[in-house]
Amino acid sequence: MGQLMEMPIMLAVTVLAARWIICRFAVPPTPSVRLGMGLLALVLILVAEFALVTRLRGISISEYLATRDPVSGAAYYVTLIVFALMPLLVARR
Repeated sequence: MGQLMEMPIMLAVTVLAARWIICRFAVPPTPSVRLGMGLLALVLILVAEFALVTRLRGISISEYLATRDPVSGAAYYVTLIVFALMPLLVARR
């Protein structure tokens, strides 16, 4: 329940951060550049998350994925996809 409640907040933070980074670093509006940026961010966040999960909880990545709640787990995976696509989705001002 807590994960589902925090998702709208994290989505809002993701939108704001993507807009700020794109404006701050003048990322070109080319879809391939923005998609590459989002995919790199996704890889980095997953590496950090899996490294922390395996150390703190002492379980493997497959065990971690298997123990996720079906509803919040599905919402989490959708949120990760949106996170990766966000630099492509936000409009440059």
